[in-house]
Amino acid sequence: MSTMTMLLSELTPEARDRLLRQSRPVRIPAGTRIFRERQPADRFWIIEAGRVDLDEHRPGHGATLVGTLVPGDLFGCSGMLPPYHWHCGATATTEVHALEFDGQAVRELCAQDTAVGVAVSAAVAATMARRLLT
Repeated sequence: MSTMTMLLSELTPEARDRLLRQSRPVRIPAGTRIFRERQPADRFWIIEAGRVDLDEHRPGHGATLVGTLVPGDLFGCSGMLPPYHWHCGATATTEVHALEFDGQAVRELCAQDTAVGVAVSAAVAATMARRLLT
């Protein structure tokens, strides 16, 4: 089950609408550097189409590929976790269509709406756990 499916299926239609109101559809051209490691993380995305490569800087080796994301995957989760800095970089390897979420707005919604908070926390935790295991 994709992160997007898991996240949205956990919510009532009303809660889903509240969460989706914090997003906007974006198109990211192939080759775009979406974010860099250690920069402030103020948003996150769910991929609808396309591929994104994640990389980390390794001393003496430069940027090292650590994962490739596909439709349904959540990325930029650092926008939901203190200290709100990205722990890796991301580049669109193909044109990407995604839902882009405002991290601050979603964090505020999670604090106000327990159902949304639990669902978003579960999706972020599942994403982080999967990345640690790969």
